[in-house]
Amino acid sequence: MRNMRVRGGLVLSLLLVFGFGQAWGGVIVLDFEGLGDYEPVQSFYDGGLGGYGSGPGPSYGIDFSANALAIIDSDAGGSGNFGGEPSPDTCLFFVQGAAATMNVPAGFDTGFSFYYSAINYPGSVTVYDGLNATGNILATLNLPLTPHTGAPDPTGIYSPLVPFGVAFQGVAMSVDFSGTENQIGFDDITLGSRTPGVIPEPTTLVLLALGGLAIRIRQRRRS
Repeated sequence: MRNMRVRGGLVLSLLLVFGFGQAWGGVIVLDFEGLGDYEPVQSFYDGGLGGYGSGPGPSYGIDFSANALAIIDSDAGGSGNFGGEPSPDTCLFFVQGAAATMNVPAGFDTGFSFYYSAINYPGSVTVYDGLNATGNILATLNLPLTPHTGAPDPTGIYSPLVPFGVAFQGVAMSVDFSGTENQIGFDDITLGSRTPGVIPEPTTLVLLALGGLAIRIRQRRRS
């Protein structure tokens, strides 16, 4: 009986430490789902609304410059000329200025990554330790041209989106996404990891732990 209480306490501790729905290991993935076609991202990832009122989004403490826009794949009813995005159906792009900027006032470390497509003009991404693309440069990623064969989505010229990432030292507070306007797109922007993509959440791990606990209890009862 004592072992059962200990295991139950361990699961409860996991719940208290990690919480439900919290990103695992401090890694955050921005997939831009929930925003409208051509909608400014703005404060959607700061628990606020996109420029057209979509949201509220997750409270990650992240906001974007006014020229950072969401765009939806034409296959899903939007105006996006892209395909093969890692998390259908929405990406990030910009149509004004030389760069879109992401601010993270609380900061993040370890790494930064994303998927992108740039078939006509190369781009670059710069990670800074100050807000609004100021301070010291922690990392610069020069983005080469990507394939434009249409695979795996023959209706999207900007396809596929390819992964890119970097590890860095220090604490980053902003990122500049640079390139030619309307010629580069991003998806699954990932903070805290050099590898982009969806991170398993602790709720799944807790459910697995609970399942294991139940099995042990049944086994003890049989014995």
